[in-house]
Amino acid sequence: MTPSYRDPEAACHAVMWRSVPGCLRYIVQWQVALWSHSFVRTWGSCGKAMTEALSAQAEAADGLKALIEQNGDTGSDTRGEPHLELLEPATVGKQVPESGEQAQGGEEQLPGNGEQAPTPVADSGKRKKRRGATGERVVPPPKKRRTGVSFSDEHFAETTYYFEGGLRKVRPYYFDFQTYCKGRWVGRSLLHVFSTEFRSQPLAYYEAAVRAGRLHLNEEPVQDLNIVLKDNDFLRNTVHRHEPPVTAEPIRLLAENDDVVVIDKPSSIPVHPCGRFRHNTVIFILGKEHQLKELHPLHRLDRLTSGVLMFAKTAAVSEKIHEQVRDRQLEKEYVCRVAGEFPDKEVICKEPILVVSYKVGVCRVDPQGKPCETVFQRLSYNGRSSVVQCRPLTGRTHQIRVHLQFLGHPILNDPIYNSTAWGPSRGQGGHIPKTDEELLRDLVAEHQAKESLSMLDLCEGDLAPGLIDSTAPSSELGKDSLEGLATAAQKIDGMVDEASQHPDTPGKAAKADVSQQTDPLCAECRVLRQDPLPQDLVMFLHALRYKGPDFEYVSPIPAWAQADWQED
Repeated sequence: MTPSYRDPEAACHAVMWRSVPGCLRYIVQWQVALWSHSFVRTWGSCGKAMTEALSAQAEAADGLKALIEQNGDTGSDTRGEPHLELLEPATVGKQVPESGEQAQGGEEQLPGNGEQAPTPVADSGKRKKRRGATGERVVPPPKKRRTGVSFSDEHFAETTYYFEGGLRKVRPYYFDFQTYCKGRWVGRSLLHVFSTEFRSQPLAYYEAAVRAGRLHLNEEPVQDLNIVLKDNDFLRNTVHRHEPPVTAEPIRLLAENDDVVVIDKPSSIPVHPCGRFRHNTVIFILGKEHQLKELHPLHRLDRLTSGVLMFAKTAAVSEKIHEQVRDRQLEKEYVCRVAGEFPDKEVICKEPILVVSYKVGVCRVDPQGKPCETVFQRLSYNGRSSVVQCRPLTGRTHQIRVHLQFLGHPILNDPIYNSTAWGPSRGQGGHIPKTDEELLRDLVAEHQAKESLSMLDLCEGDLAPGLIDSTAPSSELGKDSLEGLATAAQKIDGMVDEASQHPDTPGKAAKADVSQQTDPLCAECRVLRQDPLPQDLVMFLHALRYKGPDFEYVSPIPAWAQADWQED
C-alpha cells in the first residue's frame, strides 16, 4: 500500500529515494549510521567534560563556603546559644541516644514556659550521594562540624543561684522568647495567633504585654494585636521567667582529660535547657561553676535519672564515639530499686514501646511500638523491694522504666509508671483499662492534685484545653497592675540603658541586677508554691557504668541501692 503524503516535498523525496538502487541505499544507510555513532560519541565526551567541569565548579564553591564558615559565624553561633527561642508548641525531631534511658525534651515550648534546647549533635559523618552524568558517585566536601553546646558569660549573668532547704534555686528573671513568623501565620493577626496557638495565657495577658511594651514585632513595640503578620516577620516576647528548684547536690567530676568530661549527674537536673529549665541544667552549671564550655553530650539521661554522663570536648571525639555507638561497641549498665520481689534469674524483656504523648512524656508497651530489648538481673531483695541491674540493648524513650512496669515491678518511686492512673494493675502485662486520652488526663490530674506537675515537666499553662479543668489562679489583670507594670518596665529599661553606657557592664548583667523578684504581669508570681522535699526529687534509677572499647567509667552506688537499705 502506497503511503499518502500531505507535504508535496516529502512525497517527492520518497519517490527519489525509492528510485535509488537497493545496494546503494544500503551503503548510504550504513554511512549515515556510522556518522551518527561517531557524532554521539563525540558529543557524549563533550557532555561528560562539561558535567565534570560543572561538578568541579560546584565542589569549589562548596569548599569556599565551608572555608568561610570555618572562619566566621555562618550557620553556627560559636557561643552555643540557639539562634531562635521558639514560641510555638510543637514536637520537633529528637536525638536518639545509643542505649538506655533517653531524656525528654526536644520540644518547642509555650511562651514563658520553655525554650528549644540546643542540638548538641556532632556531624555523623554520613554524606549524601550525588551522581554525575556518567553515573559515578560524587562526594561533596565535608560539612562544618557543629561547635559544642555552650553559653556565654552574658547568658550566665541573666540571674543568680541560691541554696535553700537542700534545693538549688534560680531567682526569677526576664527573658526574651523569639521566633520568625510561621507560614501558617502569614495574613493573620497577632490576636488570632495568640488566641489559637498560645493558649497558655489568656488574651488579657497579651493585651497587658502590649501596653507594657513587652511584645515587639521586627524590633518595634507592638501597638495593636490586630496587626497582620507578613512573611519573615520577627516576633519577640519578654517574659518574667521562673524555674523549678532542683537538688542542691553538687555535680561531681568523675574524669576529665583532653577528650572527655565525665560527671556523676544528680537526679532532678536536666542535661540542657528544655521546658521550664535553663539555668538549673547540667550545661549551665558546668559552664558557670566549672568553666566547662563547648561540650558535646554523648548520650542523655532523664531529668530524674542520676549517674554517669559523658561529654566530648571536640567534635572529632564525639564523632568517634558515636561511630562506636552505631557499631554496638558501647555498653551501659543501670541499677534501680523496684517494687516487690523481682525474679532471681535473668529476665529479658523485648516488648515494643510506643510514645503516648511527647508533651507529657509518657510511653507504653504496644505492638505498634518500636522494637527494643532490656536484660534484667536481681542484685538483692530486702523483703519489700528489689535492687535490679539493667542492661538496655537498645535506646528507646523510658525503655527501662516501661519494661519494668510491664514486668509488674515498676521503679519504687517512679512518678509516671508507678502511678494509680494506669489502673489497678498499674500497667502490668500491658493491661491498661482506659484510652490514651483517659490515661493522660488521670495522670496529669493526679500530679496536679499533689502540686507536683513539675515531676512531669509541666505547669498549668502547658495543659491543653479539655485535658483537665485547670485550677490555676485567675490571670485577670487590673488597671493598677498594668500601670504599675508599665512604670516598672520603664524604670528597668532606663537603668539598663544607663548601665550599658559603661563598657565594662554587659546589658543583661545590668538587667539581672535590677530585675524584680515579682512582676505584676506574671501569673507565676501570684501563686504560692510549696517547695518539694529534696528526697521527692530523686527517682531510684542510676546510670552506674558506661563502657567502650578503650574506656570505662563507673559512678558510686547510691545509698538507696545498698542491699540493707529500708524505706521510711
